[in-house]
Amino acid sequence: MNVADSLLLIGAGILAGLLGTIAGLASLVSYPALLLVGLAPVTANVTNTVALCANTIGALISTGPELRGRFAALRPRMILAVLGGAVGSGLLLLSPAGSFEHVVPWLIAGASVVLLLRTRITDFAQRSGRRMRTAGAGFLAVIFLISIYGGYFGAAAGVLLLAWLMISTKDSLAFCSAEKNVLLGSANLSAAIGFAISGKVHWLAALLMAIGGLIGSYLGPKLLRRIPQNPTRIAIGIAGLALAVELFIETLQP
Repeated sequence: MNVADSLLLIGAGILAGLLGTIAGLASLVSYPALLLVGLAPVTANVTNTVALCANTIGALISTGPELRGRFAALRPRMILAVLGGAVGSGLLLLSPAGSFEHVVPWLIAGASVVLLLRTRITDFAQRSGRRMRTAGAGFLAVIFLISIYGGYFGAAAGVLLLAWLMISTKDSLAFCSAEKNVLLGSANLSAAIGFAISGKVHWLAALLMAIGGLIGSYLGPKLLRRIPQNPTRIAIGIAGLALAVELFIETLQP
């Protein structure tokens, strides 16, 4: 890996950390950067998951006040998230060779659409009346399913989880956002451990992106107050759709 690739990964990590506060946006920046420096799709995905653990650390530090005294109540959901992340990583690692390359364009396209519709999703969540019981099996099952997706790929998982928490609990938006960081961080860490054991992680790329992610996730809450979020979100969503089309065309080539 040359100097230009290294700088690209650090820069992409910073951008992913900055934009990670727009729920679930990080992977739509970091994953394509790993593809751009030449990593194969599966290697890029597992490396991305490991690298983004750094973003989780920054996010948890920034949401510490909302979480103070609440971890005991979150423990059952965290256990589900850990299990879901492990299942998702297992599905990726045990999938037949080449299958991920055919699935990933659809995952990126779906994540990009969710990102573009984020405002409508969260507006619906705020108007929904929060009808679900937080102790109900349905509530926990959805958390588990989103965690599986987070362990398998994860882009825009934050949008889905934040909206679900807002729909189904009476917690404030600030706490729902903090809980989202905890649960997705748990799923991500669980998947990262599995990926690390598998030997498929490109550790230098993960380290470079993690350095950028720590910087970006620390600066993100401050800088994003001054950056227009909607145009940024829309631009990344459109770029994600373009990437999905490009990767889909590549899967059609012999």
